[in-house]
Order: sequence, then C-alpha cells, then structure tokens
Amino acid sequence: MKLGKSILIISLCSSFLFSIAACSFQKTKKSEAGEIKYLIGMSQANLGEPWRVVMNEEIKEEASHHDGTRVIFTDAGQSSQKQISDVEKLIGLGIDLLIISPNEAEPLTPIIRKVHKKIPVIILDRAIIGDDYTMFIGADNKLIGKMAGQFVQDLLGPKGGNVVEITGLPGSPPAKERSVGFRNEIAKQANIHVVKTLVADWLRDNAESKFQTYLTQNNQIDLVYAHNDPMALGAYHAANLAGKKGIIYVGIDGLPGPNGGLDLVKRHILKGTFIYPNGGKEAVRYALKILHDEKVPKKVTLKSIKITENTLDEVE
Repeated sequence: MKLGKSILIISLCSSFLFSIAACSFQKTKKSEAGEIKYLIGMSQANLGEPWRVVMNEEIKEEASHHDGTRVIFTDAGQSSQKQISDVEKLIGLGIDLLIISPNEAEPLTPIIRKVHKKIPVIILDRAIIGDDYTMFIGADNKLIGKMAGQFVQDLLGPKGGNVVEITGLPGSPPAKERSVGFRNEIAKQANIHVVKTLVADWLRDNAESKFQTYLTQNNQIDLVYAHNDPMALGAYHAANLAGKKGIIYVGIDGLPGPNGGLDLVKRHILKGTFIYPNGGKEAVRYALKILHDEKVPKKVTLKSIKITENTLDEVE
C-alpha cells in the first residue's frame, strides 16, 4: 500500500473513531477496558507527514503502558480552522489535558490560550505566540538549521555552490527557524548561494512537483537543503526524472524504516539527515506528571543529532 493511501485510511479512521469517542466519552469516562482515570486529547496538525504518524504511534504506545489513561486523536489535515474545531470538540468531550502540535502559530494561539485557562496544555513540536500553556516539548529548530548550515559548508567546501532550500509550511515555527538557522550559518561562506526557495508545506509530492518545474529553469544546482526528509526525497525523484545527476541532498527527521531518513542515507540518496525527535513518549509521561500535580519544567528541549553514512551504526 502506498503511503498516501495509508495516510488517507488513517485520516478516515481517525474521523470515524472520533465520532465513536464522542458517543463513548461525552457522558462517562468508561470503556470496555475499565474506568478511565485520565482522558487526554491529542490534536495533530496533519497526518500527511510520516513523522507525525510516528508521533501518534509513540503517544498511543506510551499511553498503553499506563492503566486508566486514554488518548483521543484528531487530525487537522493542515487546516488551522479545522484544528481549532478539533480542539473545541475535544474540550466538549471532557478531556483532562490537551496535547497539541499546532498547524500554525498565530491562528492557534487564541484557542490554546482559552483552553489553558481551563485545563493543562502541552505544546508539542511547534510553538505558539506567547507562553499561555503548561509546557512546551520540542527540539531546537534554529540549532538544527545551524547544524545543517555547517554540514552544507563542509560538503561544498571553499568552492561553495548553488543551493535550493525547500521549506515547510510558512506559518509554522519550525519552517521559519530551520531557515533562519541555516541561512545565518551559510552566510559565513561567501561562495554559497541560496538561488531558490521552494515552499512545499512539508509534503513529498509538493516538493517533487515544484522542484521538477524549477529544474526546467535552472541547471546550476549543487545541493538541496530540505526541511524534512520526505521533501528531500521528492526533490531527488524530480531530479532523476529530469536526468539531473550529481546534486547533493540534505534533510531533517531521521526516521527509521523504508524511505525514512536513515534508510535514505544508507541508500546514498541523502548525504545526511538530522534526527528530529517527535516527543510523543515524553508528552504522555509529562502529561501524567501534570495530572498527578507534580511539578514540571516550562520547556523541554529534545536533542537532535546529525546522521551520515559514517554514523548510521550509532542509531541503527
């Protein structure tokens, strides 16, 4: 089954299960497995990114190890308006805590601020405006961008070269921060030029389509820096179709499994990637600490590491 179809099925199932959850939990917190002590809502920005599918799986897996804990998942499908509606529905189901990975910062800030006045809120991966939440869990995207910039300088050397940057959703903080960190770093090397920025919204198909169009206009491309591995893979496929060889590809995420970042490095499609931890397990663990009235930090920064062919053995 192709990834796109898998994600569609997951999304449809999520909607169906959400409807069931609404019936099951609206009036009582009980299930066939017994009494539910803690009901957690997980508002996901989208399931179009494999990285987010893995995040949901890790949340589900971690929650399964804690008796009396249940998680209801929603999928915003990259729509900030739908995510606002999803959050409102979760509140209506009587959740005890909200975990949310915002689609975009600005549109989601008001609803998160509103929810935070009622129940604890954990922001996962993507920040909002201000600090009206219980805690934030995520990696340092600006640092990741800087690390990518240093890596690109090493790859291109003193001679430098032309770089195409493929970005995520413009309104999402990781896209902004990965770009700022990267550009600030490569500015130290005068011979490295970002000749084009393509906005692909984190999606492989978008990256492939846009890079394919750009390749018809420009042949002088030495390296592609993509804000995630799927977009890097999309660019690679576009170049192959156009018969363009010798382009270097750098991504971010470092997922295991077929076509994950680690696999792409192993197959020499990516020159390197940066493991971007999703924080799913940590979110559930901290959620339970919060619900047990334990003190938690306002911010938890997850560590990212560079992966190349020479360091694959350290993570496989």
